[in-house]
Amino acid sequence: MRVVVTGGGGSGMGAAAVSELVDLGAEVHVIDLKDAPVQVASQQAVDLRDPDASAAAIEKIGGPINALFNCAGLPGPPFSDLDTMLVNFVAMRHLAELCADRMPTGGAIASISSTAGSGYLQSIEKWMPLVTTPDFASAKAWCEANPEAIASGYAPSKEAIIVWTMYAAKALAERNIRVNCISPGPTDTPMMPAFEDFAGKAMIDMFTAGMGRRSTPIEQAYPLIFLNSRAASYITGENFITDGGTLGSMMTGTVVLSFDGS
Repeated sequence: MRVVVTGGGGSGMGAAAVSELVDLGAEVHVIDLKDAPVQVASQQAVDLRDPDASAAAIEKIGGPINALFNCAGLPGPPFSDLDTMLVNFVAMRHLAELCADRMPTGGAIASISSTAGSGYLQSIEKWMPLVTTPDFASAKAWCEANPEAIASGYAPSKEAIIVWTMYAAKALAERNIRVNCISPGPTDTPMMPAFEDFAGKAMIDMFTAGMGRRSTPIEQAYPLIFLNSRAASYITGENFITDGGTLGSMMTGTVVLSFDGS
């Protein structure tokens, strides 16, 4: 199995996925600015905000590509709203389209969204003009023209990932390619200090109420790998919530969050 992993550098969910995929015997090709945690078939340092560089990287890897793991991401501040949208959503979609063109029957794409994007159901109409842009340049132009829509960067980008995943599923299914995403809750990755600086540790920890702790990177890598495996052969267009039950507990009233953390 030949797979491409973005964000598979020294730590985080991507690195955990890379390590597990190598252990499973996959031929892993990494696109990331940081070194992979284990020996991989190839690694290329690419600025995902450069669509030509991404295209060149995929061209160098060549086909077939059986699965894409979109694990790269920015946390929002201190990065700009535009850069966060470009890396988290626009580049993610661009790579998915590049890889899909090299996928044989049964190919699969899995991306990392977040429970920070859980407001997507109220925002589908807002995101459809972005989701349906034809290419990287037009998606970037939309983001530049709609600064209010992308304000704060992170949550908007995660909403867009979910909406695109649902939108793209039908067309990709016609090519026998599946596409899904996961929505983790707070996870102990190198981005966590940036989230805590922006929202505060108490606010972050409120959203661990389900299982009472943050997840580990490998606990998010497992569902990503499942979604891109034959075990998930009839699953596509799904947002797989991997937050330790927090959202479900909130929806059913077994957990009630308050701004004082209680």
